[in-house]
Amino acid sequence: MIASAPAPARRAARSAPRRTVDWPLLKERLDALVRTFDRRFLSPDPLERVLAFGNADDREIGGLFAASLAYGNAKAILASLDDLFARMGGRPAAFVRGFCRARDARVLASFRHRWTAGKDVAHLCAILSAALAEHGSLGKLFARFAASGEPTVREPLIRFVHALLAYAPGLPRDAGVRHLLSSPEDGSACKRMNLYLRWMVRGGDGIDCGLWRDIPASALVIPLDTHVARISGFLGLTRRRTRDWKMAEEITAGLRRLDPTDPVKYDFAICRLGILDHCPRRRNLSKCAACPLLALCTA
Repeated sequence: MIASAPAPARRAARSAPRRTVDWPLLKERLDALVRTFDRRFLSPDPLERVLAFGNADDREIGGLFAASLAYGNAKAILASLDDLFARMGGRPAAFVRGFCRARDARVLASFRHRWTAGKDVAHLCAILSAALAEHGSLGKLFARFAASGEPTVREPLIRFVHALLAYAPGLPRDAGVRHLLSSPEDGSACKRMNLYLRWMVRGGDGIDCGLWRDIPASALVIPLDTHVARISGFLGLTRRRTRDWKMAEEITAGLRRLDPTDPVKYDFAICRLGILDHCPRRRNLSKCAACPLLALCTA
């Protein structure tokens, strides 16, 4: 089982000036924000399409496609997912488990989401089909790598991605499917894979799926998008300038001070401040005056 100890310190990168954070006040205000931004505020979000599936198998497999394609405009992501899942007959798990490249690749051939082509999705289907045939579920495969005591999901995620890509020997370095299965090994923030892990691991609040019970929420790392990075900087949760894995770990370490058992529970609420345009890039009292985080913000 993954331990819940803080991540080891890493070499400092170029960062902003240090500032003091009022941790008790930050916890009070962020907890209130979590209570405000509940499932009613989910749309527009790719998780909508995942939760629409009625069984755990489709949520697990459909969730990986949804998270992997979660780049770009939210409405475009939802349109692409609707297209993809329609091609899969509305049953992504059955489609993947029974995937035959000679038969099914042509069903996906004309699919495109930005720079992800149908052939990339077909490649991912073939990889997942082989993994499911051997392990039964992606949750069981991930749990194999999460039992060695690491404080966060970083090392298990690296091994999970390696294991999946091993089902595609000889894969070119520039293969599009590699973009769909990002790894923190290269320093990437891995927003989409961390988003998938959040969906699969967290539960109980009506937002995330909570399917993988063997992985502790304490080990999750925040899915680092532009909104989370910017607002976390305003709140003093990160001093880093570059949106990478180190920034994601730094923000998560701060949130872990607020809730050691579930630091990533704050992700949805923080992200919604940005997505719903409640948090401008520069202080604007017409918007900022009503924000519960105003007293903590350095914007």
